[in-house]
Amino acid sequence: MWASSSNAGKNPDMPKVFLSIGSNIDRERHIPSALAELERRFGPLAVSSIYETEAVGFEGPPFHNLVVGFDTELSIREISEILTEVEEMHGRTRLSKKFSSRTLDLDLLLHGDAVVHEGKLNLPRDEITRYAFVLEPLAEIAPNRGHPVTGQRYADLWAAFDKTGVTQKRISPPPPPQASRREADAK
Repeated sequence: MWASSSNAGKNPDMPKVFLSIGSNIDRERHIPSALAELERRFGPLAVSSIYETEAVGFEGPPFHNLVVGFDTELSIREISEILTEVEEMHGRTRLSKKFSSRTLDLDLLLHGDAVVHEGKLNLPRDEITRYAFVLEPLAEIAPNRGHPVTGQRYADLWAAFDKTGVTQKRISPPPPPQASRREADAK
């Protein structure tokens, strides 16, 4: 369990869910607003630091990226539908190219230890081990959790990550309205 009294009365077997959040359009507005909406929909969040990262795969303004975690009984499909709604609330359109600027990008990284490959849905997300802007914040809030496929701890994956050319930097996060930063690992 996470160290939080808000979990009292909840099912201890609920999956731990982790999402990546990114924005490079009006990011100082969209990130805090998204955090507030995610907390309203899912309850207390474990929130990583925010990392500023150059756009990957296209020319554009730098992104702010972070990872959040929470417990939920919701299914993968239900979570995905909520994430789409929250993105659309923040002006996200589905007509843009894969590698382009975003008001808000929410990706489901992990749903417990589920390993899923159905159409466009892949869990755990490949981006966890591919991109520093996903792995570093995940390792920050869940260092001792193991990757569902490899079993490696996220802290160890980050320590071994090839950081050649990585230019991201940790910045001070804007204070989310209700969200609190805490260890997301089950002890």
